[in-house]
Amino acid sequence: MFSGARYKRSQGRFWRQVTFYAMVATAAIGAWRLSQMAGVWTAAWLTGDNSWVAQYALPLAVFGLGAWASFRVVNYPPFAEFLISVEGEMNKVSWPSRGELYRASMVVIVMIFLLVAILFAYDLILQFLIGGLLGG
Repeated sequence: MFSGARYKRSQGRFWRQVTFYAMVATAAIGAWRLSQMAGVWTAAWLTGDNSWVAQYALPLAVFGLGAWASFRVVNYPPFAEFLISVEGEMNKVSWPSRGELYRASMVVIVMIFLLVAILFAYDLILQFLIGGLLGG
């Protein structure tokens, strides 16, 4: 886990990079949020000149740890093999043409509106029947 070596560095490169950058972005957001919350904690347990620790040093350490963990995770052999196989499977996908995508999207949108209309009609009918039975 503490090695700096890359596992099969040329295989699954795209998805490993995407996963790495997503994990680093998550660590960066967490470190930024930790920095924002430092003002609340500073009053509680740090005073005076030590407030920089909570606002800068601790978030930087969290970010560094997150970046290191991200690198290690994408180079961890079982997970790297998974990402390599993901890239292999994505290369096999037959993507639809623009026209096919448009037609399929229109079918889905029309069916959603049709189902909404049917459920609305059922709701109105049940509301009328139950209202009549309860005398309302």
